[in-house]
Amino acid sequence: MMVRLMGILNLTPDSFIESSRVVAADVPARIRSMQDSGASIIDLGAVSTRPGAATVSLEEEWQRLEPALRAVAPMPSRPQISIDTTRSEIVLRAYAVLGEFIVNDISSGEDDPAMLRAAGRLHLPYVAMHKRGCPTTMDGLSDYPEGVVPALVNYFRDFEKRASAAGISDWILDPGLGFAKTPEQCWEILYRLEELAALGHPVLIGASDKRFTRGNTALAHAVAILHGASILRLHI
Repeated sequence: MMVRLMGILNLTPDSFIESSRVVAADVPARIRSMQDSGASIIDLGAVSTRPGAATVSLEEEWQRLEPALRAVAPMPSRPQISIDTTRSEIVLRAYAVLGEFIVNDISSGEDDPAMLRAAGRLHLPYVAMHKRGCPTTMDGLSDYPEGVVPALVNYFRDFEKRASAAGISDWILDPGLGFAKTPEQCWEILYRLEELAALGHPVLIGASDKRFTRGNTALAHAVAILHGASILRLHI
Protein backbone atom coordinates (compact mmCIF):
# COMPACT_ATOMS: atom_id res chain seq x y z
CA MET A 1 0.00 0.00 0.00
CA MET A 2 1.29 3.46 -0.93
CA VAL A 3 1.71 5.70 2.12
CA ARG A 4 0.77 9.32 1.42
CA LEU A 5 2.64 12.29 2.87
CA MET A 6 0.81 15.27 4.37
CA GLY A 7 3.08 18.31 4.58
CA ILE A 8 2.51 20.81 7.39
CA LEU A 9 2.25 24.57 6.84
CA ASN A 10 1.43 26.70 9.87
CA LEU A 11 0.04 30.21 9.43
CA THR A 12 0.88 30.93 13.06
CA PRO A 13 3.64 32.83 14.88
CA ASP A 14 3.96 30.25 17.66
CA SER A 15 3.79 26.74 16.19
CA PHE A 16 6.21 24.27 17.73
CA ILE A 17 8.41 23.78 14.64
CA GLU A 18 9.65 27.15 13.40
CA SER A 19 10.44 25.85 9.90
CA SER A 20 6.75 25.01 9.37
CA ARG A 21 5.65 28.61 9.89
CA VAL A 22 4.81 30.53 6.74
CA VAL A 23 3.13 33.77 5.68
CA ALA A 24 0.34 33.72 3.11
CA ALA A 25 2.40 35.20 0.28
CA ASP A 26 4.90 32.35 0.50
CA VAL A 27 2.33 29.55 0.64
CA PRO A 28 2.22 28.69 -3.12
CA ALA A 29 6.01 28.36 -3.34
CA ARG A 30 6.16 26.26 -0.18
CA ILE A 31 3.39 24.03 -1.49
CA ARG A 32 5.28 23.45 -4.74
CA SER A 33 8.43 22.64 -2.79
CA MET A 34 6.59 20.14 -0.61
CA GLN A 35 4.92 18.63 -3.66
CA ASP A 36 8.35 18.16 -5.24
CA SER A 37 9.42 16.38 -2.04
CA GLY A 38 6.57 13.89 -2.30
CA ALA A 39 3.67 15.47 -0.40
CA SER A 40 0.27 14.79 -1.96
CA ILE A 41 -1.63 16.59 0.82
CA ILE A 42 -0.81 19.99 2.33
CA ASP A 43 -2.22 20.74 5.78
CA LEU A 44 -2.84 24.44 6.49
CA GLY A 45 -3.34 25.43 10.11
CA ALA A 46 -3.93 28.86 11.62
CA VAL A 47 -4.13 27.87 15.30
CA SER A 48 -1.27 26.25 17.21
CA THR A 49 -2.19 23.13 19.19
CA ARG A 50 1.20 22.64 20.86
CA PRO A 51 1.12 22.01 24.63
CA GLY A 52 0.35 25.28 26.42
CA ALA A 53 -0.77 27.14 23.30
CA ALA A 54 -3.04 30.15 23.81
CA THR A 55 -6.62 30.29 22.57
CA VAL A 56 -7.20 32.09 19.26
CA SER A 57 -10.51 33.71 18.31
CA LEU A 58 -12.47 32.64 15.24
CA GLU A 59 -11.84 35.96 13.50
CA GLU A 60 -8.10 35.85 14.16
CA GLU A 61 -7.96 32.29 12.82
CA TRP A 62 -9.77 33.41 9.66
CA GLN A 63 -7.58 36.50 9.23
CA ARG A 64 -4.54 34.20 9.18
CA LEU A 65 -6.13 31.57 6.93
CA GLU A 66 -8.09 33.53 4.33
CA PRO A 67 -5.13 35.16 2.50
CA ALA A 68 -3.42 31.77 2.21
CA LEU A 69 -6.55 30.17 0.77
CA ARG A 70 -6.92 32.95 -1.78
CA ALA A 71 -3.29 32.38 -2.81
CA VAL A 72 -3.87 28.63 -3.08
CA ALA A 73 -7.23 28.66 -4.88
CA PRO A 74 -5.94 29.56 -8.39
CA MET A 75 -2.94 27.20 -8.27
CA PRO A 76 -3.07 24.66 -11.13
CA SER A 77 -2.35 21.00 -10.38
CA ARG A 78 -1.92 21.65 -6.67
CA PRO A 79 -1.88 18.87 -4.08
CA GLN A 80 -4.97 18.10 -2.06
CA ILE A 81 -5.48 20.71 0.65
CA SER A 82 -6.32 19.94 4.26
CA ILE A 83 -7.41 22.61 6.74
CA ASP A 84 -6.59 22.08 10.40
CA THR A 85 -9.51 23.60 12.33
CA THR A 86 -12.10 22.72 14.96
CA ARG A 87 -14.63 25.35 13.84
CA SER A 88 -17.52 24.76 11.47
CA GLU A 89 -17.64 28.45 10.54
CA ILE A 90 -14.05 28.25 9.30
CA VAL A 91 -15.02 25.20 7.22
CA LEU A 92 -17.93 27.07 5.64
CA ARG A 93 -15.85 30.17 4.86
CA ALA A 94 -12.96 28.10 3.51
CA TYR A 95 -15.26 26.12 1.23
CA ALA A 96 -16.61 29.35 -0.24
CA VAL A 97 -13.05 30.34 -1.20
CA LEU A 98 -11.40 27.02 -2.05
CA GLY A 99 -14.07 24.46 -2.83
CA GLU A 100 -13.41 20.89 -1.69
CA PHE A 101 -10.70 20.17 0.89
CA ILE A 102 -10.06 17.77 3.77
CA VAL A 103 -11.30 18.89 7.18
CA ASN A 104 -8.61 18.05 9.76
CA ASP A 105 -10.37 18.36 13.12
CA ILE A 106 -8.33 17.49 16.21
CA SER A 107 -11.54 17.37 18.26
CA SER A 108 -13.56 14.97 16.04
CA GLY A 109 -16.45 17.41 16.19
CA GLU A 110 -16.49 17.64 19.99
CA ASP A 111 -15.33 21.27 20.20
CA ASP A 112 -18.05 22.52 17.82
CA PRO A 113 -21.37 20.63 17.74
CA ALA A 114 -22.05 21.99 14.22
CA MET A 115 -18.81 20.69 12.73
CA LEU A 116 -19.88 17.20 11.65
CA ARG A 117 -23.11 18.47 10.09
CA ALA A 118 -21.18 21.12 8.14
CA ALA A 119 -18.63 18.62 6.81
CA GLY A 120 -21.38 16.15 5.97
CA ARG A 121 -23.51 18.71 4.18
CA LEU A 122 -20.55 19.78 2.01
CA HIS A 123 -19.47 16.14 1.42
CA LEU A 124 -15.94 16.87 2.62
CA PRO A 125 -13.40 14.21 3.58
CA TYR A 126 -12.76 14.38 7.30
CA VAL A 127 -9.89 13.59 9.67
CA ALA A 128 -11.13 12.59 13.14
CA MET A 129 -8.48 12.81 15.84
CA HIS A 130 -8.65 11.62 19.43
CA LYS A 131 -7.73 14.04 22.17
CA ARG A 132 -8.71 14.92 25.70
CA GLY A 133 -8.89 18.42 27.13
CA CYS A 134 -7.10 21.32 25.48
CA PRO A 135 -3.44 22.28 24.98
CA THR A 136 -3.17 23.59 28.54
CA THR A 137 -4.73 20.52 30.23
CA MET A 138 -4.10 17.50 27.99
CA ASP A 139 -0.80 16.42 29.56
CA GLY A 140 -2.65 15.50 32.75
CA LEU A 141 -5.39 13.45 31.06
CA SER A 142 -3.53 10.31 30.00
CA ASP A 143 -5.13 7.75 32.33
CA TYR A 144 -6.91 4.98 30.38
CA PRO A 145 -8.09 2.27 32.80
CA GLU A 146 -8.97 -0.12 29.96
CA GLY A 147 -5.69 0.56 28.16
CA VAL A 148 -5.00 3.25 25.59
CA VAL A 149 -5.53 1.15 22.44
CA PRO A 150 -8.88 -0.36 23.55
CA ALA A 151 -9.96 3.15 24.55
CA LEU A 152 -9.15 4.42 21.06
CA VAL A 153 -10.94 1.52 19.38
CA ASN A 154 -14.07 2.26 21.41
CA TYR A 155 -13.78 5.99 20.73
CA PHE A 156 -13.60 5.58 16.97
CA ARG A 157 -16.40 3.00 16.92
CA ASP A 158 -18.54 5.65 18.57
CA PHE A 159 -17.29 8.29 16.15
CA GLU A 160 -18.33 6.06 13.24
CA LYS A 161 -21.93 6.34 14.46
CA ARG A 162 -21.72 10.11 14.88
CA ALA A 163 -20.14 10.55 11.46
CA SER A 164 -22.73 8.36 9.76
CA ALA A 165 -25.56 10.31 11.38
CA ALA A 166 -24.04 13.54 10.03
CA GLY A 167 -23.64 12.16 6.50
CA ILE A 168 -19.86 11.61 6.66
CA SER A 169 -18.63 8.34 5.16
CA ASP A 170 -15.18 9.38 3.88
CA TRP A 171 -13.15 9.80 7.05
CA ILE A 172 -9.62 9.21 8.29
CA LEU A 173 -8.64 8.06 11.77
CA ASP A 174 -5.90 9.89 13.72
CA PRO A 175 -5.04 8.45 17.17
CA GLY A 176 -3.70 11.82 18.32
CA LEU A 177 -0.14 10.97 19.36
CA GLY A 178 0.98 13.33 22.11
CA PHE A 179 -2.54 14.53 22.85
CA ALA A 180 -3.29 13.20 26.35
CA LYS A 181 -0.92 10.28 25.80
CA THR A 182 2.35 9.53 27.55
CA PRO A 183 5.45 8.69 25.47
CA GLU A 184 4.99 5.03 26.37
CA GLN A 185 1.35 5.12 25.23
CA CYS A 186 2.35 6.77 21.95
CA TRP A 187 4.79 3.97 21.15
CA GLU A 188 2.25 1.34 22.16
CA ILE A 189 -0.26 2.87 19.74
CA LEU A 190 2.27 2.78 16.91
CA TYR A 191 3.12 -0.87 17.51
CA ARG A 192 -0.58 -1.78 17.65
CA LEU A 193 -1.89 0.31 14.75
CA GLU A 194 -3.35 -2.81 13.11
CA GLU A 195 -6.10 -2.75 15.74
CA LEU A 196 -7.12 0.73 14.63
CA ALA A 197 -6.70 0.02 10.91
CA ALA A 198 -9.06 -2.95 11.39
CA LEU A 199 -11.88 -0.42 11.85
CA GLY A 200 -11.78 0.04 8.09
CA HIS A 201 -10.59 3.62 7.69
CA PRO A 202 -7.21 5.06 6.66
CA VAL A 203 -4.96 5.81 9.62
CA LEU A 204 -3.11 9.13 9.78
CA ILE A 205 -0.06 9.43 12.01
CA GLY A 206 1.28 12.75 13.23
CA ALA A 207 4.59 11.83 14.88
CA SER A 208 6.88 14.34 13.21
CA ASP A 209 9.11 16.02 15.82
CA LYS A 210 6.72 15.15 18.65
CA ARG A 211 8.24 15.07 22.14
CA PHE A 212 7.75 11.32 22.56
CA THR A 213 10.09 10.52 19.65
CA ARG A 214 13.05 12.20 21.41
CA GLY A 215 14.32 13.31 18.04
CA ASN A 216 13.82 9.98 16.28
CA THR A 217 10.92 10.77 13.99
CA ALA A 218 12.28 8.33 11.41
CA LEU A 219 11.82 5.39 13.78
CA ALA A 220 8.27 6.44 14.62
CA HIS A 221 7.44 6.69 10.91
CA ALA A 222 9.01 3.31 10.16
CA VAL A 223 6.99 1.63 12.92
CA ALA A 224 3.82 3.38 11.75
CA ILE A 225 4.26 2.23 8.16
CA LEU A 226 5.07 -1.33 9.23
CA HIS A 227 1.90 -1.52 11.33
CA GLY A 228 -0.62 -0.05 8.90
CA ALA A 229 -0.44 3.75 8.64
CA SER A 230 -1.88 5.21 5.42
CA ILE A 231 -0.84 8.86 5.81
CA LEU A 232 2.13 10.48 7.57
CA ARG A 233 1.66 14.10 8.63
CA LEU A 234 5.12 15.62 8.77
CA HIS A 235 7.35 18.64 8.46
CA ILE A 236 8.98 18.70 5.03
